[in-house]
Amino acid sequence: MSRLVLTLWARVGGNFSSSAPSASVSTFRPTRFRGLTLAALTVALSACQVGHDFQPPVNTVQVDWLPTQGEQAPSRPQATPIKPRWWEVFNDPLLSSLIDQAGDANLDLKIASTRLEQSRAARQVVAGNQLPSVSAGMSYQRARNSGEGLLDPAGVNGKSAFNLWDGGLDASWEVDLWGRVKREVEAADASVAVADNDRRGVLLSVQAETARDYLQLRGVQHTLAVTRDNLAVSRNSLELSNARLASGVATDLDVAQAAAQVATVQARVPLLEQRQAQLINALSLLLAQTPRTLQSALQKPVDRTPLPAAIPVGLPSELAQRRPDIRQAEARLHVAAASVGVAEGDFYPRIVLSGNVGFQSLQLADFGSWGARQFGIGPQLSVPIFEGGRLRGMLHLREAQEQEAALNYQKTVLRAWQEIDDSMSLYNASQLQQHTLQEAVRQNQIALNNAKEQYKAGAVDFLNVLTVQQALLASQEQQVASATAQTLALVGLYASLGGGW
Repeated sequence: MSRLVLTLWARVGGNFSSSAPSASVSTFRPTRFRGLTLAALTVALSACQVGHDFQPPVNTVQVDWLPTQGEQAPSRPQATPIKPRWWEVFNDPLLSSLIDQAGDANLDLKIASTRLEQSRAARQVVAGNQLPSVSAGMSYQRARNSGEGLLDPAGVNGKSAFNLWDGGLDASWEVDLWGRVKREVEAADASVAVADNDRRGVLLSVQAETARDYLQLRGVQHTLAVTRDNLAVSRNSLELSNARLASGVATDLDVAQAAAQVATVQARVPLLEQRQAQLINALSLLLAQTPRTLQSALQKPVDRTPLPAAIPVGLPSELAQRRPDIRQAEARLHVAAASVGVAEGDFYPRIVLSGNVGFQSLQLADFGSWGARQFGIGPQLSVPIFEGGRLRGMLHLREAQEQEAALNYQKTVLRAWQEIDDSMSLYNASQLQQHTLQEAVRQNQIALNNAKEQYKAGAVDFLNVLTVQQALLASQEQQVASATAQTLALVGLYASLGGGW
């Protein structure tokens, strides 16, 4: 095709400048014909476009969307549309308020938004190459030329200085014969999509992290409440041991064991309180607030609400449109594919149409007169002949980058399926574990009540009471941890599904 361009160029080439105003009309017809021929050639060749058109990858992975193995828990995933505000499944107005505030104030999200604006601005810069560039200028110069040189516009043989007034318009436009500039704009559009999905990913991460920190905070507060309840029980046992010691029916060993149990349970409280403060500060940071700002609003525990029996998780066919990382990987692949076209376009000739019109005079009074006019118009052709392998190396680089982007897309999709499957399994397992631990707590509570009654009656020593009480505390803490893990698994499930886009 480059040989065709050079041949046609030779046929339509010529002098595009005009002579004096008195020239006949016939003098301009060949020039106009050449100009029209060049314009027609430009339009015809502009349909050519280097590179290959991007085709979104087709996901051929087939995975069971819903868990089908093992015992099924009461709350199950269901293939129904996900609500945009997926966190409302927890039925906690305070959590919803915190996520809304994080969406408005989070600094990571604002940083991602500025990156998106930068990408859009960069796209605007690249798109400007599709349009002509026009500039205006005006200059004045007091100069003196050499009398021995080649140029003396003043005609005084360098014997005196002169004034030079110059001004006009300059215009240039690269004829995108091969679609190289179009590929650059296509790559810039895809880069905007990369930045947009990066922001979506940050937003989803902020929402999920806010939910995780909040739910962990509630779990710590429930554990703290259980610990304090057990501390009260331990103190009651210590009082009972002291009373029995005073009555002569208990020993110092019983009292020492009861006192040790009180100290052991009480030692758990400071660490739990520290963890509570740490999570509140983490939520404050997500909301771009200073530490302890949310102390008064979050320090009071709230009761958990039961999760619904059906958890909407959407359809498998919607995954690629919902997960920001998959959308971003596809956009990166699009950038790489368009960049291959740009690299191919560098092998072809470039044609730039340029022109200028203006005035130049030695006297200000003559500036703007008919005799001071000047203009020039014509094309510029550049053909790469020898680049030392630079162009071919760049093309190989872009092709390798496209292969890497394709493999990264495949990896991203497989990782998404793995995360979803793991999250669904964890959500189901955490429910089953919690159900079992509820029964363990109930039985340990019965055992503790019986052990205390038998201890009062002198049928058993205090070691039996101590052992059962420790078992009760452990099972209660496990139950709270399991309930927290269940809610965290649900957050992880929605995060792996890409939220509710």
